[in-house]
Amino acid sequence: MTTRDETPLPSDRVWTTLTERAMGAMERAYAPYSGFRVGAALLAADGSVTEGCNVENAAYPAGICAERAAVAAAVTRGVRSFRALVIATEAETPAPPCGMCRQVLMEFAPELSVVSVTRDGAEARWSMAELLPHAFTPTWLERR
Repeated sequence: MTTRDETPLPSDRVWTTLTERAMGAMERAYAPYSGFRVGAALLAADGSVTEGCNVENAAYPAGICAERAAVAAAVTRGVRSFRALVIATEAETPAPPCGMCRQVLMEFAPELSVVSVTRDGAEARWSMAELLPHAFTPTWLERR
C-alpha cells in the first residue's frame, strides 16, 4: 500500500516499533490535571523516530500535546519531513489528534499516515486529509 504521493507505507515491523515507542513515551507523560496521558512516535522520511508526550501545566494553555512535542523535537534536530505517526493513549477507544496538532502535522506532512492505539490493543488509522479536510496550508498565504 502507498500514500497518494506513492511513498511506501512503513512495514509492519516499523509500525510495531512506532507503537512500542509511543507507548513508552505515554508512560513518561506529565498529565496531573487531566489524567489523560498521551505518547507519540513520529517517523521521519530519513527513517529516524522522534518521541513526544503531553506535558500539562497548571496554566492550562501552557501545556503541549504529545504530537506537537514530537514535531518540535524533530524540527529542533533539523528534521522536517515525516511519513507516519503513532499516538498511544489509555483511552478505551483510539483518540485522534486535537485540532491544533492536526494543523501542525498538516504544515509538515500533508500525506502523513496517523495511527492511534490504546493499551488494550484498539487501533484506528487516518490520513491527514481525513483528519483535516480543507486545511489552511502555506499555499493560502500565497493568495493574499
